[in-house]
Amino acid sequence: MKLSEIKEILAKKESVNFQLENGQVVPEHFHITEVGVITKDFIDCGGTVRHEKVANFQLWDANDFEHRLKAGKLLNIISLSERVIGMEDLDIEVEYQSETIGKYDLAFDGDNFILISKTTACLAIDKCGIPEKKEKLEMVNLTGAANACTPGGGCC
Repeated sequence: MKLSEIKEILAKKESVNFQLENGQVVPEHFHITEVGVITKDFIDCGGTVRHEKVANFQLWDANDFEHRLKAGKLLNIISLSERVIGMEDLDIEVEYQSETIGKYDLAFDGDNFILISKTTACLAIDKCGIPEKKEKLEMVNLTGAANACTPGGGCC
């Protein structure tokens, strides 16, 4: 989800609710402790120089049970981030604490913002030397072969 998309959704909503893909709800007293831009410059395993830039929201589950972030407040925080740090219309990455800090993509199901799990992958699969997936072969009928075991034959 891009920053412009969340702004459009927030403009029509009163409350802000987050949920993990597995249905677990982020407690409604969460805080957004950071709204910012993360820039990552790196070289993949194939030697290609890469540059990534995302808008970052960090969610924190505090013991502040009276806290409720309203949609308008989050819109104001985003607006301030655009003015002060020049945040562009970037893809959003959400950080949320689980066993460690998890990074998630963001979607919307009509009611809740859904934290979509991210995965790692080789970015240079064609240069990395990882073999292609082998085609699965079907077992052929071996009943005519000498000394062949057959299902239910008792030889194994």
